[in-house]
Amino acid sequence: MNEILLILGMMAVTFGVRYVPLLIVGRVTLPDEVIRALRFVPVAVLTAIVVPAMLMPQGNLELQLTNAYLVAGIVALVVSWRTKNLLLTIVVGMGFFLLWRAAFPVTPPSI
Repeated sequence: MNEILLILGMMAVTFGVRYVPLLIVGRVTLPDEVIRALRFVPVAVLTAIVVPAMLMPQGNLELQLTNAYLVAGIVALVVSWRTKNLLLTIVVGMGFFLLWRAAFPVTPPSI
């Protein structure tokens, strides 16, 4: 029973946190500057998720050529910048990541 109450409580908090701003924004006209700024939110959030994973795949800063995440991320960044093609960026980035990882196998950290 405690688990059900916990889930219902988390659902209520999550719903409230998301619904109240949507309710307010739906009734207020936002300035153009705010609308333009909101367009950058997805890019900023994705960057905040991806960059630490690229730079610290094992939990510490790794700026070596053996870091397949970093090398493939740089390649994907260049492909994205030059082609503006999302599918090509994903395919080339993943392909480069797999090839680089095969060339430089990662040794697991010792405990």
